Amino acid sequence: MAHVNDPDVVERLMLTPGRWAIVGLTSNEWRAAYDTSLFIRDRMGMEIIPINLPADTVHGEVGYSHLGDIPGKKLPIDVVDCFVNSQKVGNVVDQAISIGAKAVWLQLGVIDEAAAERARAAGLDVVMNLCPAQESWRLKLSPVPGAADQQ
Repeated sequence: MAHVNDPDVVERLMLTPGRWAIVGLTSNEWRAAYDTSLFIRDRMGMEIIPINLPADTVHGEVGYSHLGDIPGKKLPIDVVDCFVNSQKVGNVVDQAISIGAKAVWLQLGVIDEAAAERARAAGLDVVMNLCPAQESWRLKLSPVPGAADQQ
């Protein structure tokens, strides 16, 4: 059965302060994760933890190579936000389950029905194929698209 995002889950995850591990967040300003992670931190008010293979610090936040490298004092993770391609996201979802994350958020264009089902079966909330920055206007976290054009 195809995953359908629950609007109540999306709203709760976006409006409840928490800790988001952002997998695929690097200092490359051309990648979608770069600006979206700033939005998650600065507009949504979340703590962010960059996850990237070299464990680079991004936006002044200490990075880690894998979800399993996050120290205990930074656990639990409320949301694992996945900026990896669909073929690789299953491994990230399995890591999220293993560290006791509460939710996984697969970004726009990231789709893996089997991984979503594993996460749901493990008790995690799942959002798939959705970007919080693009969804934010509905929750009044940013101006309504095109509103400036209507004034």
